[in-house]
Amino acid sequence: MKKSLLFWGGMIFLLMLSGCTVTTREVASDEKVIYDEGYHFSDKKMIVGDMVTSLLTKHPLVRATDRPVLIVYGIANRTSEHISTSAISDDIRMALVESGRVRMINETQRENIEKETSYQYGGSVAAETRILKARQVGARYMLTGTLRSIEKKQPRQFRLTKKTLMYYSLNLELTDIQTGLIEWADSTEVIREASKPFIGW
Repeated sequence: MKKSLLFWGGMIFLLMLSGCTVTTREVASDEKVIYDEGYHFSDKKMIVGDMVTSLLTKHPLVRATDRPVLIVYGIANRTSEHISTSAISDDIRMALVESGRVRMINETQRENIEKETSYQYGGSVAAETRILKARQVGARYMLTGTLRSIEKKQPRQFRLTKKTLMYYSLNLELTDIQTGLIEWADSTEVIREASKPFIGW
């Protein structure tokens, strides 16, 4: 009996030890990895792709021939999670630049541009190599947006698992800065359901 208890105790210990082992693997950038019903890095790639495609294939940019100038003024996070919406903005900006269809104002570097301009006119830089002042290009359109989420849980009932439904919605707007009119607007969604056992770790 004692040997049997020692055997099973050892087996349980080995199982617990194996469960604590850390393993790693490389994940491809286009691989969809989902652990729960929450927001994931693969969601960002999908929603950015959807919105950039919509923006470039609809009015007013689809008919533009002069590479209009855009500025991104951020995406507001209206979810209950700490989601980096600046990462979404950065990916949208990069995709738009790579398209060659528009030009983007680098609003995040305005302070540094002003700092460098002041330095060049501070007496240490040769006059013939200074940049010309008042030559920055003004934006024609302003891109803004909001990321929202809704969480729904099953009501309390006797069951072995519980289900959670998460809904994410990214809404973007393109505003003509001169007129104040919204010239384009679209949204994309991520809806995910997770089923979890009540007992687990």
